[in-house]
Amino acid sequence: MFNSSYLIFMLPAFIIMMVAQWYVNSAYNKWSKVPSQSGLTGAEVARRLIERGGLHGVSIEQVQNRLGDHYDPREKVLRLSPGVAQSTSVAALAIAAHELGHAMQDSQDYFPLRLRAALVPAVNIGSYLGWILLMIGFFLNMTGLAWLGVFVFAGGAVFALATLPVEFNASTRARALLTNAGIITNPEEQGGVNHVLNAATMTYVAALITAVLQLLYYASLVLGMGRRR
Repeated sequence: MFNSSYLIFMLPAFIIMMVAQWYVNSAYNKWSKVPSQSGLTGAEVARRLIERGGLHGVSIEQVQNRLGDHYDPREKVLRLSPGVAQSTSVAALAIAAHELGHAMQDSQDYFPLRLRAALVPAVNIGSYLGWILLMIGFFLNMTGLAWLGVFVFAGGAVFALATLPVEFNASTRARALLTNAGIITNPEEQGGVNHVLNAATMTYVAALITAVLQLLYYASLVLGMGRRR
């Protein structure tokens, strides 16, 4: 299943993912060293935005994973890493506000967020079932079964696509939250927030490109089966 054509499809994806990760680390490392004028930590910003947005059912917890910040819609918990929860940096404010953007989406039944959540079980099953169907299809030279494996694998690309509006919208909400609450007041800090949020969003764009290229690679293998037959 892996031949020279694998590099043709996946090498660009690997490069894009590495560039996106470098961009995220670069933005975070730069703006995590720049203190915000408000002097608020990420956790304090989160509490202020929770109160301002009327999200009283949302609690805040600290996790130990670096850049492991996320909002859990099942438990209504905003989990912040120490580098965000305890830091007064521009990067910490941007990340905390972004995750609060997801909490707002949850409270407002934002459709793309619900759609992404609904896709999770199918994607988890498809990531394993797709491999099985592809392997059996190739081993038994059953093109139809192999195509079914490709179709099941397509769930990963659909999930990556559904993630984009969720993340873009959360970043848009974060910018508005910080500005409207008076936490970010000058162009330099606004530029830093934009830099951090844009870098994070690029990782999801890279994930979509990777998923699509991987899907195209498997499709090319199945097409090759058909030509050989």
